[in-house]
Amino acid sequence: MRWLQRGPGKQGQHDPDRQRAVLHDVRHRFGGHVQVRFPDQAQAVAQLLNGDDGLLVAVGIVREFADAAYAELFGQVGDLYRRTGHALGVDRRNYRPLWQAAGPRLRLAPTQPGGLHPCVQVAAAVTVVGAQAQRIVRLTDPYPLLAGLFEVLDLTIAGWEFGRARVDADAATLAGGLITSARNLRDAMSDPPPLPPPVRELMRRNNTINVYDPAADRVVGAFNPGKQMREYLLA
Repeated sequence: MRWLQRGPGKQGQHDPDRQRAVLHDVRHRFGGHVQVRFPDQAQAVAQLLNGDDGLLVAVGIVREFADAAYAELFGQVGDLYRRTGHALGVDRRNYRPLWQAAGPRLRLAPTQPGGLHPCVQVAAAVTVVGAQAQRIVRLTDPYPLLAGLFEVLDLTIAGWEFGRARVDADAATLAGGLITSARNLRDAMSDPPPLPPPVRELMRRNNTINVYDPAADRVVGAFNPGKQMREYLLA
C-alpha cells in the first residue's frame, strides 16, 4: 500500500517492510472469518500495532477502510442508476443525503478474509489512534486521518439510521471509539478544522438507539451519538 512509508517531514526512522508485515498479519489472522469474539480480536490487533510503525499501520487502516467503503458505495450507486435511472451523488464529506435517498437499497458488502473488518482491524486501529494522538501529530499529517475518522463515523451512523440496520454492541463500541479518537486527535492539533456537516447535524439531535447483544436478539444497552458528540467534541 502506498501509505506504508514514513511520514514526510516528520521525526523518526520507520521501516516500511515491518509495516507491510504487521498489516499482512492483522489482515489475515483476524476478521469475520475467525471464530473469536470481535472485541477479543480487536484487543489482540491493537497489541500488534505498537511503536511508530504500528501506529502508521493503524493510521493507514483507517484511511484504507474509508477509501474501500467509498468505492463500494460508489459502485452500488452506479448499479442503482443502471437499473432504475435514479442518479445519486456520493459525497465523502457527508453520506447522510445519499443514505437518506437510497435507504436500505444500499449496503456494505460483507468483509472477506484478508479484508478490514470494521469491528476488528478498524476498531483496533481507532483505539490505537486515540491513545497515541499526541504522537500522531508529530509523526504524520493528522488532517487526512481526522477526515477518515469522521467519514467512517458518518458512514456507520447513517447506515444505522437510513439502512435500517440493527445496532449491536460491537458496532456501538466502534462508533464510540471513533468519537473519542476524533476528540483526542482534534485536541492534539494546533489548528483543528471545523466539524463536518454530518457531525454538526447529529449534534442537534438527541436520538437514543437500542444496542443489541451481537449473539442474541435482546437489548443490552443504549447509545445516543448526538449527546456523546456534544460532550466530547464541543468541550
